[in-house]
Amino acid sequence: MTEVTVLVVDDDFMVARIHTQFVERTPGFRVVGVASSGQAALDDIARLRPDLVLLDVHLPDMTGIVVLRRLRADGDDVGVLVVTAAREADTVRAAASGGAVHYLVKPFDYDDLRVRLESFRTAHLALSGSGAPGQQDIDAVFGAAAPAAAAALPKGLSPETADSVEESLRAAGELSAAECADAVGISRVSARRYLEHFVARGSASVRLQYGGGGRPERRYRSGV
Repeated sequence: MTEVTVLVVDDDFMVARIHTQFVERTPGFRVVGVASSGQAALDDIARLRPDLVLLDVHLPDMTGIVVLRRLRADGDDVGVLVVTAAREADTVRAAASGGAVHYLVKPFDYDDLRVRLESFRTAHLALSGSGAPGQQDIDAVFGAAAPAAAAALPKGLSPETADSVEESLRAAGELSAAECADAVGISRVSARRYLEHFVARGSASVRLQYGGGGRPERRYRSGV
């Protein structure tokens, strides 16, 4: 298995530590460095040549968007996954135009990051061979899928139940795994597997809802 090397960029030490733990918890990924400023990030990217950068927008010396633009201006096509609390439309557009592979809004939990890391790894490995890539490899890079590939389900998930879960999600607008389980008549664990599959394939989105105490609840919404 080819390992994806990652540079974590965040000026908050504790946040950088959590993101590092999330990355290293994911099979096939290894953190090679942590930077706390934009200039340090640029220096570390040039020195360490990571495959992927987890890039915060709010940095002490320059924004993450400026870092991204400088990388592209220098011809560096390193993968950049923006992880930030910034959700302004201009910032999102700038990240997209700069070629960021994903944009993840804080706060998020491990699964939110994991699905995006795995998506990047699939695309990264698709072009790592010496030969010309096939259409399936190219689709992986551009985030597209042929109809048959889009319909494929992980082992243990059935198309019939997937259709029921997706229909319930569309009808409700937003559901937790427990609510989905009640609506479809399956276990909460099974419902979450289907819902997370839809998130990974891009046909659903997830947000964290914080209550009075305990862990935040994952709320799923049809579409992205």
